[in-house]
Amino acid sequence: MSWNFNLPVKILFGRNRALEVVDLTKPLGDGLLICDPFLVDGPARQLIAVSAGRIAEVFSSVSPNPSVEEVDACCDAIRRLDAKYLIAMGGGSVMDVAKAASVIIFGDDRTRAYHTGGKALPQKRLPVFAIPTTAGTGSEVTSVSVLTDRELGVKAPMGSPLFNMDTAIVDPVLTLSVPPRVTASTGLDVLAHAIEGYWSVHHQPICDATAMYATKLVFQNLMRVYNNPQDIDGRERMCEASLLAGIAFSHPKTTGSHACSYPLTNVYGMPHGEACAFTLDAFIRINADARVLELARYSGFDSVDAMADAVYDLKRRTGMKLTLADAGIKTEDVPELVKASMHPNMLNNPVAMDAEAIERLYRGLQ
Repeated sequence: MSWNFNLPVKILFGRNRALEVVDLTKPLGDGLLICDPFLVDGPARQLIAVSAGRIAEVFSSVSPNPSVEEVDACCDAIRRLDAKYLIAMGGGSVMDVAKAASVIIFGDDRTRAYHTGGKALPQKRLPVFAIPTTAGTGSEVTSVSVLTDRELGVKAPMGSPLFNMDTAIVDPVLTLSVPPRVTASTGLDVLAHAIEGYWSVHHQPICDATAMYATKLVFQNLMRVYNNPQDIDGRERMCEASLLAGIAFSHPKTTGSHACSYPLTNVYGMPHGEACAFTLDAFIRINADARVLELARYSGFDSVDAMADAVYDLKRRTGMKLTLADAGIKTEDVPELVKASMHPNMLNNPVAMDAEAIERLYRGLQ
């Protein structure tokens, strides 16, 4: 086996550490805070209050599936402010916008040219400081930005080493206000990241180790925080799982479940984590021979099927969609859904998945 590993992101983990970003950015001058809209009157306001005017503006025009137009608008705000750095506070969507804008701001074109137009990204960026507020995407430790081009109907990732954050501050206290359904969806995204990073054809030992521990943490803690959102110890464990799962797939990349998730989100409006989980238990059974028994046993199960059943049970208990009918997918729509699921990430799956295999997977969810 031959492999590489690089994680050029400084990580600060702990309760009530979010405001440390003010000291970290003090030498840099004025910055732009990018955040989810619902954070503007809460944590964002607190951060601005202690920044002594150095966080001069807030950009909150970020949707759950951020678009190329939103990145363009963020770049416009950066230019207007002449911001010297970005703070990304929120979920994965905010991280995706911040990563892309930090680089594209130095280009001579709009975001679409770099996202789907094939234009090479600029080789320069603004510093970015990440403060995740969900235990979900792990985006604070990955070099990928997932954007949607609504005009073309395409949701796809862009990747660059320059998308790595300068510093990630993971503060579990910020996740206490996340509602149960979002906790469930983002937590299932963590599980998908960990499991897919583990069995990816590009897996490697460091990512395997973080994948195993993250998987175990999710199974132990997701229902705990779903049922008791104020359980700070459980929230802390889920933040650890999210961070470690981000490392787990940062190099191997995601596989079949994520490939299928893109049309489930684009066409059927399913939240990203729920969309990944929609096929995850099916892929666990399909990929059973890809060292999955070892992962299942480490996570407390005596068989691969038992782990797949546990994923299904998590979805059922948290109200996630379980069948094609639940998702609003008609039987006659399956062939188009199969075509849309032939995303490049499917090539990372340890079991080769052609159109016939993917159709069997979807038909099994009726």
